Amino acid sequence: MTATAQPIALDKIPREGREESQLQIVMRRFLRHRLAVASLIFIIIMFIAALLAPVIAPFPRDAIDIAVTARPGPPGTVGSGGQLHPLGVDHLGRDLFTRLLYGARVSLSIAFIVVLLSEMMGVILGAIAGFLGGWFDTIISRTVEFLLSIPTLPILLITASILIRTDAQIPAPAFVTNGVAWMLAAPTQEANKVIVLMFILIVLGWTGAARLMRGMALTLRNQDFVEALRAVGASNARIMFRHIIPNGLAPILVNASLGLAGIVIAEATLSFLGVGVQEPTPSWGNMLSAAQSYMFQHPWLPLVPGIPLCLVTISFNFIGDGLRDALDPRLKR
Repeated sequence: MTATAQPIALDKIPREGREESQLQIVMRRFLRHRLAVASLIFIIIMFIAALLAPVIAPFPRDAIDIAVTARPGPPGTVGSGGQLHPLGVDHLGRDLFTRLLYGARVSLSIAFIVVLLSEMMGVILGAIAGFLGGWFDTIISRTVEFLLSIPTLPILLITASILIRTDAQIPAPAFVTNGVAWMLAAPTQEANKVIVLMFILIVLGWTGAARLMRGMALTLRNQDFVEALRAVGASNARIMFRHIIPNGLAPILVNASLGLAGIVIAEATLSFLGVGVQEPTPSWGNMLSAAQSYMFQHPWLPLVPGIPLCLVTISFNFIGDGLRDALDPRLKR
């Protein structure tokens, strides 16, 4: 009699004997980084709280509580109708917890939009420069070197002060303006000024991704699979967008996660100096700016936006470290 082969249940196979996909390997490595996992959970909670700010916030964004006479008011201040201000009120009598939630929505939205668009711009230009070479590489590389040779902060201050203080507007389609206004939970007029700020940060923020992708493209364009694709008649555009860019995304993801922290700090710096997000739109930067005049009499006031700003920045850096370790091909386990 011939023995019948019995099917083997997958759960009976030892884990070390199974073939793991690349995504499973990356996830397993990332989950080992406890600080990165904790930071990711914190960022998700902050993002959900910011997104639900109109629901969570106990007061309207710009509502002034005229019943509060001590301004700024300390945490636990009781306002009109016996309503509690858990983090106190600012110098105008506005609820700080409400402003903090809306400020998180503004600061995080700016960071995610700027990083997404600047990384996309840098990836495309870097892939073109590295894969096609020639005049494309010369023009793009010299532009990147020129932008990197300029001190970033002075240029940000000059361009932001010129464009924002003169009420300049970027000719953006209506759906873009309305989408940004919805993300910020702000009127369209306020969203226009934020779009100007995001435009400045995007124009000056794509160079790092371009350099990384150019280096990856220079390495990958001489690989055997690229020659095979050319042999079967694949176009340069298909090779770049279907093969070069996907295979070079690992350092871009790490750069993007670290770039989020940089954009949060850059926006807070510009807003603190008065050339970023303008009142009455709240952001952590202009909340710090408003608190500096009262910080010696009310030392807790700058801590309200300062603590979440520091925690979010550190969390993005930890996530970047976790991604770097997870995507490192030199790690075997």
